[in-house]
Amino acid sequence: MSATDLYVTAFADLFGPPPADAAVPVDWEAVESWLGLPLPADYKAIASAYGPLDVGEHLWLHTPCANRGWFDYGTWVREGRRAAPGVIPFGATRTSDTLYWDTTASDDPDQWPVVMHHQAAENAGRDPWLRFGTPLLPTLARLVADGLRPTLARSGMLTDLEPCAWTPPPRRPEPTPRQRAALAEGSGLDTLTALVPPPAAPFLGTHTWEWLYERLGTRLPTEYVRLMETYGSGCWTGWLRCGAPLGADTYAVAPWAEWYGDTYRGHRARFPEYNPLAAWPEPGGFLPFADSIDGDQLCWLTEGDTPDDWPLIVVPRHAPQGPPLTGTLTEILLEWLRGRFDAEGLPRLGRPDEDPLDYIGFEPFGDEPGT
Repeated sequence: MSATDLYVTAFADLFGPPPADAAVPVDWEAVESWLGLPLPADYKAIASAYGPLDVGEHLWLHTPCANRGWFDYGTWVREGRRAAPGVIPFGATRTSDTLYWDTTASDDPDQWPVVMHHQAAENAGRDPWLRFGTPLLPTLARLVADGLRPTLARSGMLTDLEPCAWTPPPRRPEPTPRQRAALAEGSGLDTLTALVPPPAAPFLGTHTWEWLYERLGTRLPTEYVRLMETYGSGCWTGWLRCGAPLGADTYAVAPWAEWYGDTYRGHRARFPEYNPLAAWPEPGGFLPFADSIDGDQLCWLTEGDTPDDWPLIVVPRHAPQGPPLTGTLTEILLEWLRGRFDAEGLPRLGRPDEDPLDYIGFEPFGDEPGT
């Protein structure tokens, strides 16, 4: 019996045989080339035989696969590797914990111990890392002994699977000297475009700026217009989303500002202590134009002689209202991308030891909502 068969048999002894039609094709050579590391043999054997799994109705064992749903294996792994130096994720739990291998523990991937980032511990201010000290199969056996149900099913997270092997995304291009220079110093839109090259065809929407100004009842800051005409709608570093300023769908600037302002006023009527601001078109009210993936709103406070004088403010989703931000939109965006700015709604996205050029970027939206 081969080593692969032994691993599959050991897993089956814990959880049972593979569900019907569970396996999905995996190009392990392509996966490991993209990761830059070989993966443990027990994981590859289990993933090849079983495909993506829901283990014990608590733990998801993710595998490389192509799917048309919301889960993207490459994005998940890339973000997971940023959690700590030398980790590779392979699973998650229903309580928002993530399971990793610690690749720094051995040159032999079959000896990599499992570690788990425990989200509840982090939320409580405790050390979030649980260190099992054993590779995948012994760790799973320990979890079953500790009460994990020995059941499995095809993961419901990975719906609508493609019948082909997952294709790794293209490698991120090496930073240019111009980007390195812009990361270190400089200001203004020219420095921003040097740091993060804009798309060739930015999408703003199908209307005109005058249409937007008439609908909102105000002109907007010149700096914002220049920024949007350069980049269009899109998402900065997977966090800050800028809707189409000249669009009319739900998430475009004008419809969203109208909806969010009405919603905020409703909350303010019930809970004024948590919602202390005026909302446009009230005098001096905030006017949202971008939001985070967590629902924080980046807004202007419409105070000043002209829109170019308006200060910026974040209306946070999960924190008390803070003061206006210091700096212009481009200044704040630059410093945030550089990892030098940290505020509610615009948190520092990288670790102090990370190179921002390894993760910052701009992903343009298409001409359909959410694309």
